[in-house]
Amino acid sequence: MQATINKGSCLCGRVRYEVDGELAAPHLCHCSRCRKAHGSAFTAAVAVKTKDFRIVAGEDTLGDYAHEGVHRWFCRNCGSPLFATRDAMLNMMRLRIAALDTPYDKKPVAHIYATSKAHWYDILDGAPQYEQRPLY
Repeated sequence: MQATINKGSCLCGRVRYEVDGELAAPHLCHCSRCRKAHGSAFTAAVAVKTKDFRIVAGEDTLGDYAHEGVHRWFCRNCGSPLFATRDAMLNMMRLRIAALDTPYDKKPVAHIYATSKAHWYDILDGAPQYEQRPLY
């Protein structure tokens, strides 16, 4: 059986990455920091083990914005948000699924920080909504 390798890249293609293994369903985060970082109503992310993730091109193009122990990694050339890491969780990271090149068809498992959602956006997909991030 062949192992699953997911591939992704930034908008300009300078940064490319791979993630080993099957990806879980995403959480959609509606907190104000995620909305501002992505310029959108929410960010769609999935947790992956850092040991399963690797940059295959453009590591020198990665930028990092750090705030309160969270590092948001992006391409310094085109600005694409790619993933996030936390100082308190060195073995896990949050992959921004919009940058995936490999087909990905999983539906959101939950909306987190839903009480902070953009007032102009209605959550209509039926996925559970949480005030914060559930502990699971």
